[in-house]
Amino acid sequence: MEINIVAGGPERYIPELNSYSGDEANWIGVDRGVYTLLEQKIEPHVAFGDFDSVNEKEWELIQQKVKEVNRFKPEKDETDLELALNWAIDQNPDKINIFGATGGRLDHFMGNLQLLMIPRLLDTDIKVEIIDVQNRLYLAESGVHSVEKSPELQYISFVPVTESVEGITLTGFKYPLNNRNISRGSTLCISNELIQSSGTFSFSNGILMVIRSSD
Repeated sequence: MEINIVAGGPERYIPELNSYSGDEANWIGVDRGVYTLLEQKIEPHVAFGDFDSVNEKEWELIQQKVKEVNRFKPEKDETDLELALNWAIDQNPDKINIFGATGGRLDHFMGNLQLLMIPRLLDTDIKVEIIDVQNRLYLAESGVHSVEKSPELQYISFVPVTESVEGITLTGFKYPLNNRNISRGSTLCISNELIQSSGTFSFSNGILMVIRSSD
């Protein structure tokens, strides 16, 4: 099962969503992201938020179209997206895609990145990916990982999330590495490219953020 979450980020950063509507896809709307889904003719299964970013007419439409609406007070400890992500984790899906989490306010974007690192998510095998019109990013833990070349996402960057990442090896890349250690704050692995149809990255300890981007 795959769960797609649409948050309330600027719509210009959100791709055409119907291309992600597989047979097993379940849609969750978060705050204004609920209205974004409805505009793209997708009715979310569940909605979360304080809905302070929609007007009265939009709120009425959301109430009419969405069967389960979870409305919260603006004064709360979790962001709307965190509430939705926790619900999604409880469903134990194979994959969670998050849209509408980039662009706009930097504090919102940084907070959304932090959600990828919550302990209860790292303790599962659920892959979570943040997707916008120009980027896809996810976390990878130690081991060997394969990547396929994509004409739409030419660049691949590896950013250390933990204090250090040990034994990074990159094969099939324009700038290969062999058993290198990098620390948090390093830019060594920014903006690489595959020179083969596929490649691998591996490391022995730590957590990497993998970012695939286009110009």
